[in-house]
Amino acid sequence: MNILLAVDDSSFSRHMLAWLGAHPEWLSPQHRFAVLHAQTPLPNGLRLLLDEKQIETRYTTEANEVFRPVRTFLDHHGIQAEYLHREGPAAEVVVEQATRWRADLIVMGSRGHSPAGQLALGSVVARVLASTTVPVLVVPPPREQS
Repeated sequence: MNILLAVDDSSFSRHMLAWLGAHPEWLSPQHRFAVLHAQTPLPNGLRLLLDEKQIETRYTTEANEVFRPVRTFLDHHGIQAEYLHREGPAAEVVVEQATRWRADLIVMGSRGHSPAGQLALGSVVARVLASTTVPVLVVPPPREQS
């Protein structure tokens, strides 16, 4: 199975990794993994001040910071992965890369809003769910203990 892990630098992505660690059946070496980080495009004013090499260096540096804990986690579990970073709106990037990479499953962390709240807030997860035919495993945040 080709599994695409959509990650960012949020606690929701870290929780998704913890969830995967608690469900080792998802971390089988028989699966093929890609880790994707969608990056916000640089503002035009900044883009005009940088050449293409500087822009790519900036994106690569940011992506490597996001990938560091993911790489450590996957290495610890003996999983080799392909690491991808693309510029653009997050939901569009996830859907496009899932199709291009021929993912059988997209795994994403979520903020855990109600379905109505996700739509009102323009949640990346809600937009991915509405835009892809690839199954999506959404890992909600841990419930707060009362």
